[in-house]
Amino acid sequence: MTEKFAVDLGKLATSPALYPKESMLAVEERRRSLFIGIPKESSFQENRIGLTPDAVKQLTDQGHRIRIEAGAGGPSKYSDNEYSEAGAKIVYATEEVYEADVILKIAPPTYEEIEYLRPGQTLISALHFGNLTSDYINALLRKKINAISFELIRDKSDAKPVVRAMSEIAGSTVMMVAAEYLSSSNEGKGIILGGITGVAPTKVVILGAGSVAEFAARAALGLGAEVRVFDNHIYKLRRLKHNVGAQIFTSTLDKAVMYSEIKQADVVIGAFVADEGQITCMVEESVVAQMNPGSIIIDVCIDQGGCFETSEMTSHTRPVYRKYDIIHYCVPNIPSRVPRTASQALSNIFTPIFSEFSKYGGINEVLFINEHYRSGVYIYKGSLTNAHIAKKFGMRYKELGLMIAVRN
Repeated sequence: MTEKFAVDLGKLATSPALYPKESMLAVEERRRSLFIGIPKESSFQENRIGLTPDAVKQLTDQGHRIRIEAGAGGPSKYSDNEYSEAGAKIVYATEEVYEADVILKIAPPTYEEIEYLRPGQTLISALHFGNLTSDYINALLRKKINAISFELIRDKSDAKPVVRAMSEIAGSTVMMVAAEYLSSSNEGKGIILGGITGVAPTKVVILGAGSVAEFAARAALGLGAEVRVFDNHIYKLRRLKHNVGAQIFTSTLDKAVMYSEIKQADVVIGAFVADEGQITCMVEESVVAQMNPGSIIIDVCIDQGGCFETSEMTSHTRPVYRKYDIIHYCVPNIPSRVPRTASQALSNIFTPIFSEFSKYGGINEVLFINEHYRSGVYIYKGSLTNAHIAKKFGMRYKELGLMIAVRN
């Protein structure tokens, strides 16, 4: 009996059930209503809005106050009446919108709009790193605000949801653009984008293997086009092939092979992801001059300087020009071509973010418990917290993790 008791005691002592286990400190939920302001976009051809009327209804039903400048939803085909019926307050003076605690914009605020900001506010907008200047950052720093770039926000899978959503839209849209300008009605080649029985398929060359390239490839393949993808990162090429689910031609940036394919292509899409603000490849003007007349170049990277020597920025009202009889489509902010779809995609991302801000009592508490949101913060309580920006302009910055660890 004693021996059996000793054996049982030994088993009990080694049981994992008795081992101490780590557990996360519970974070108390302190629900707080938010005061959100959405100004009318003043930047050239920015047609999107951050929240749809349905999203506004969802948030106002949770007790949040939302103030929207009159006409803000117009370019996305949402009326002031729809927002009013959803529970938002429509105001006609810009400064009234900026009385809110949280300002949601799509384009970065202009210098004039920065003057409306006040200490302690939280600004959520794009940042557009390619056009950033030290003067602009200093103007924001002087306002002693919190600033979040939604391009940098990550989700729990460590992906950038806004960048991914806008890239999906841009990738799908560029193929519609290509189809439009290949037709004879736009003085193109007069060919269909894709292929039909007995006719050689359209050849599409995509430079880059990111999200834009992935969705452009999906659309092109779905129409029956022949697709070639070039990128200098093997893992990106492998991921694209896996995601697309087709054995498409892929290659690293071998200039001899790439230039040969470009010269024979009907559509060439520049979709490189900028590395620290720099495009990794530039297609020389002499190569563009040897392309087949009537072919089309779509430079999605134009806001980062472009990846063709012949690229010049265009607009949604005058989207194309010809050089060497090659049609160039170099419009920045392609998702604004389909602003209602883009606004719905953005709204699907921002609505749960605001709900989480509310759930834990505001931005300070959310940043303390959710490291994914920290990736988007570049100014916190008036201090620069983004190392990349600091390095680019030779500015001092503070570690965000240390700042929120001693939060009040």
